[in-house]
Amino acid sequence: MKILVTGGAGFIGSHIVDKLIENNHKVIVIDNLSSGLKEQVNQSAKLFEIDIRDKGLDDIITAEKPEIIFHLAAQMSVPYSVDNPINDLNINGNGLLNLLESARKNNVRKIIFSSTGGAIYGNAPIPTPETVTPQPLSPYGITKLLSENYLHFYKETYGLDYTILRYANVYGPRQLNAHESGVITIFINKIIKNEPIKIYAYEDEINGMIRDYIFIADVVDANIKAINAESGIYNIGTNISTNTKRLSDLICKITNNTVPVSICPPRSGDIRANTLDNSKAKKNLNWEPAYDLNKGMEFTIDYFKKMTFNK
Repeated sequence: MKILVTGGAGFIGSHIVDKLIENNHKVIVIDNLSSGLKEQVNQSAKLFEIDIRDKGLDDIITAEKPEIIFHLAAQMSVPYSVDNPINDLNINGNGLLNLLESARKNNVRKIIFSSTGGAIYGNAPIPTPETVTPQPLSPYGITKLLSENYLHFYKETYGLDYTILRYANVYGPRQLNAHESGVITIFINKIIKNEPIKIYAYEDEINGMIRDYIFIADVVDANIKAINAESGIYNIGTNISTNTKRLSDLICKITNNTVPVSICPPRSGDIRANTLDNSKAKKNLNWEPAYDLNKGMEFTIDYFKKMTFNK
């Protein structure tokens, strides 16, 4: 099968590309390399360096005629979206529409869309099922919810099938070590260098915010299973709550390091707690996480230790 992956040079996308090629699919990658890395793209994939908002996207889809599209290319920072809501909408909204218009004209069978659990649900009761009414607290969450609604429109109007995967906090090898990337990557890189870390917390929750951390291999598995899944929305998380203090303690334990910790007030758009109920994905996708936090963290720390050593 020929499959297109937008954002296929990025953290999650490149892992999906690897698995698709391992499963003998022909893969096309579209990425503007604003955050993705060319060296992360599997050599068996065909890479087009282009922005998803570019009119040339249609020429590529028309020429390549993919049957399935995994859509991961996006502006993915909550703080950035708060400071730059217009650009966030331009990338995540207009980029998706550009892709959907080309997909419907070229008879693409299905879109598998990478969405978000925490940013869409907001401060919902945990664990949060898909039936909870979304209450996004950031422009990023708003544009992801908008995108989900557009996918529904294109299915109802044009018959373009879709599966939406709402991720918990994804972590693992290849995640960028930048201030906008996942907290696990930030903590690992600081702790192995014996640098101080910050925990963002509300005054009544000194152990930090509660999150659901899902290992990259489990996210890839969910995406592969979504190829033949029914249309719908699925939470992809562990159903386990972890506060930031426990997270930092675990990393310190595995690395055998201790670093200074400072408690900081929450940033705009930060939610107090997010843990995803994954029972629907277990039932309908025949999927469940294979990695607990300890196991996934050991793989991730080992990767970043090697990266630091090889610099």
